[in-house]
Amino acid sequence: MFRRHLNISKKRSFFLFGARATGKTTLLQSLFKENEVTVIDLLDAEILAKLQAYPQEFLPMVQTAIKARKTIIVDEIQKVPALLDYVHQLIQKEKAVFGLTGSSARKLKRGSANMLAGRASVYKLYPLLYSEIGESFNIETALNWGTLPEVWTLDETGERSRLLQAYAETYVQEEVVAEQLVRNLPPFRRFLQVAAQMNSKVINASKIAADISTDPSNVKNYFEILEDTLLGFRLDAYHGSIRKRQRQSPKFYWFDTGVVRAIQRHLDMPVTSSTSYYGELFESFIINQIKTILEYSGKQFRLSFLLTKDGAEIDLIVERAGSKTLCIEIKSGTVVRREDFTNLRKLAADIPNSLSLCVYNGSQRLQYDQVKVLPWQEALQSIEPSK
Repeated sequence: MFRRHLNISKKRSFFLFGARATGKTTLLQSLFKENEVTVIDLLDAEILAKLQAYPQEFLPMVQTAIKARKTIIVDEIQKVPALLDYVHQLIQKEKAVFGLTGSSARKLKRGSANMLAGRASVYKLYPLLYSEIGESFNIETALNWGTLPEVWTLDETGERSRLLQAYAETYVQEEVVAEQLVRNLPPFRRFLQVAAQMNSKVINASKIAADISTDPSNVKNYFEILEDTLLGFRLDAYHGSIRKRQRQSPKFYWFDTGVVRAIQRHLDMPVTSSTSYYGELFESFIINQIKTILEYSGKQFRLSFLLTKDGAEIDLIVERAGSKTLCIEIKSGTVVRREDFTNLRKLAADIPNSLSLCVYNGSQRLQYDQVKVLPWQEALQSIEPSK
């Protein structure tokens, strides 16, 4: 079992969101002893059918647990949003504590479901951090197969491939439709293929819409679905003005390199170092790791990137409340040179109170003028707010 770095308070009710197979159930099993909880599993077809037809039956199902002061876990709460009214009532009147898991808050928000008005903390769980995997971690394995927990319990390449193919075909496509997040499946399937190819690249909604024969507004909605189901996230373009920041096209990063490779249908093609594809996956891995580390810390932060008209770029800008802004260049190679950082030095000079950092795949600490160069493991450790 992997020791996760997400700290969930047992003292108050909470939502725990995360894409399927990120380990939500396993995390809660490690957090609570068996006699401390009662579980209502909405993946159980019989329970689901009963509560969809008669949501009021939820009350007698949990009364014994409330009297025993147990935490009540409801798995996949988005399948019966009406239950949240009863949860809210029980928190207020009975001081009950609930743990509500789900793969997406989109269906809840879209249906104007009761989100408990701040009476529940909100946590998000992502694929494994390299530090959660520990000594068995290998960067090549992570780039080829991603870091979903189950992937790291499998030893054979064939088993990993079958798992990821099933994830891409069954969950990413069919279950998104089953949750009624999209009504027209063919354009969404075409979109997934294009969006997978756009991993770590700037979004051009008009071009994607033309490629898949749909409207640009649908493309924007599809990207929002991927974000709301925690299958990826948009990285905004940096600007000192929030209004101007929102006018520029963002990049998109899938949440896991193994899943995106499955959607790309590249699992049979080993990732080769010194290629642009390797670089894209390495960048995606590092940025997802940084985002997860900062989210788990509970600290306020903002992530963005900077791309000029001339093509000069800062891969990642990390604005942290109370700390200097990090301007990060990500290099997948094992060797870097002073001239690699010409653009980083120039662009970072215009960002107030900033530090320049290169995250690379080498093993030595280096310093080139104002740019600190760190092996990616050390760089991730230095980014943690407690460091």
